[in-house]
Amino acid sequence: MSLNVTFADFSVDPPRLSNAEARQHQCDVAGSHLALKASGSVELDFEVTDPKEVPEATLTITALVSRLGSSLGYSPIDVLLQGEVLVEGLTVPGGGDLPHDNVFAVPGRLLKPGTNTLEIRVSAKARSMLWLYRITLDPVHERGRSERARAAEAVRDSIFAFRTERRAAHSESSSWEPAPRLVFHIDRGEQSLPAQLSWRGEDGAESAISFQSSMSDFYGCHRAGDGTTYEYRGRRVAGQDCPKSVENSLHLHRFRTEEGWGGGWHPSHDLRLMVDDGGAPAERVAWRDQQGNSGVAVLQSASTGVEVTGVEASDEFGAAGETADNLLDESPEKWLACYDSAWVDFTIARPTVITSYSLMSANDFPGRDPRNWTLHGSHDRSHWTPLDSRTGETFAGRFRTRKFSLGGNTTAYRHYRLDITRNGGATEVQLAHVHFVGAPADQAFTGYYQRFNEGPIGYRGTALPTDTPPAFPAPRLAADLEAAVESLAATARTLSDLAAQLRDH
Repeated sequence: MSLNVTFADFSVDPPRLSNAEARQHQCDVAGSHLALKASGSVELDFEVTDPKEVPEATLTITALVSRLGSSLGYSPIDVLLQGEVLVEGLTVPGGGDLPHDNVFAVPGRLLKPGTNTLEIRVSAKARSMLWLYRITLDPVHERGRSERARAAEAVRDSIFAFRTERRAAHSESSSWEPAPRLVFHIDRGEQSLPAQLSWRGEDGAESAISFQSSMSDFYGCHRAGDGTTYEYRGRRVAGQDCPKSVENSLHLHRFRTEEGWGGGWHPSHDLRLMVDDGGAPAERVAWRDQQGNSGVAVLQSASTGVEVTGVEASDEFGAAGETADNLLDESPEKWLACYDSAWVDFTIARPTVITSYSLMSANDFPGRDPRNWTLHGSHDRSHWTPLDSRTGETFAGRFRTRKFSLGGNTTAYRHYRLDITRNGGATEVQLAHVHFVGAPADQAFTGYYQRFNEGPIGYRGTALPTDTPPAFPAPRLAADLEAAVESLAATARTLSDLAAQLRDH
C-alpha cells in the first residue's frame, strides 16, 4: 500500500500518532485539543512508499476557532505540503462547541517517496486561537480508512483503570488506605475524554470524582453503603495492569439509545457503559466530558430474585422457633445458632450465577452479628469454592440490611454456603434474613443528555443483544490493522534500503 494509515490525534496527551511525527511551535496542550496561538504551527512528517499509486489524497483537519469573549473568533490558517501552499487564509468556523471537519484534496504530484512534511500554520494576524483536534490523510479511493483506525484505537484506550486509595473524611490523622481498583468505560461515539464521573451502586454506596485533563489522576469522595464517608483518589495504571477489553465484564452495558427533542424520540449513538469499583453494580451513572457535554443514565433494576428451595444450618435454636427457615421469609423471626461460629447451606431451584447477596441483622444483641464470613458455591455440596470473604463487617442497627457484591463470579452453582467464622463477641450467632440476587437480565435506562451550551434533552436506551456487532465491524477493523502492519513493514524496508545505500557510499 503506497500511502500508509496516517493520523495525528491531539485530543489526548501525548498525542496518538500513526505513521507520523509531530512538531509544534507556539502551541499549548489543552486537554481535548492543541491550542495554536498567532504564528503557531504544527508540522507532521509521514512516510509514503510509492506516490505514483496515489493520484490524489484526502486530507481532513478537524479544528475549531475559539471565541473572543461573546464574539466569534478569528484565526485563519495556511496549509502547506513540502512547503507548497495547499490552502491559504482559510477561516475555520468558530464560536461553537464542536469541532469541524475541513476536507481538502491533495494532488498526488506533491507526494514524494520517503518522508513528506505537512504544515498547518496560523496567521500572525489571528486574534483568537485555533483548536486543533486531529489530522488524517488517506488515498482518495479509501477515504476514512485512517479515521476508522484512529477511532478503533481510541475506543480501546477509553477503558480507564486506576489504583485507588481512601481515607476517612474529617480526620487529619488518618492515612490513605488502598481501595479496590476502579475500571470504567463510557463511549457514545463522541471520542471525548471524561472530566467528571459519579455513580451510585445497588448497595447504596456513592462516589463522585474529577479527573486531571491528562487522565493521569482523579480526586473525589466516596460514601459507603453504611454511610461512612471518605476522601477518594486514584492514579491511572497502564500496561499489564490495564484491561484491554471489557466485553466479558458483568458490569458492562451496551444500549441502543434515543434522544428526545422536538416532541419525539430520535435514534442516537449506541452507548457502552461500565463502572466497576469492586462493589455492587452501578444503578446510576452521571458524567461530563472535556468538551462540556454531560449525561445521566439511571438503570432500571436488573436484580433477579433467586428461588431458594432448601436451607440447612450447622446449628439452630429449635426450642424457640429460631430456625434457619426464618432466613427465607419476611417475618421478624430470626435464625440463632448457639455457638460463636456457624454455617448455613442454601439450595437453589436451579444453578444460578449469584452476583450479590444481602444479610439483615436480627432484633437484639449486636454481639451476635456476623463479623467475618466466607460465601462458598458448590455443585454437589461436597466440593466448595470460595466466592466472597468479608472481615470486620458491622451493622448500623437492628433489622438493618447490608448488600455485598460478587462482581467476579461467573459460575452458576446449585448450592451456596454462608460460613460465619467470627461474630461481635457473643456466644451465639444470629441473622434475620439472607437474600440472593442473580445475574442481571436485559436492562434499559432513562436519563438526560446535554451538549455544551445547549439545553438538556431526553435520553433513553434499551439493551443491545449480546451478539450485536461492535461499532467498528471486525472485518473492516482487521483490514485496517493489517494495513497498519503493512505500513510498518514498508517503513522498515525503506529504512533498510536507505541504510544499504549509505553503506555503499
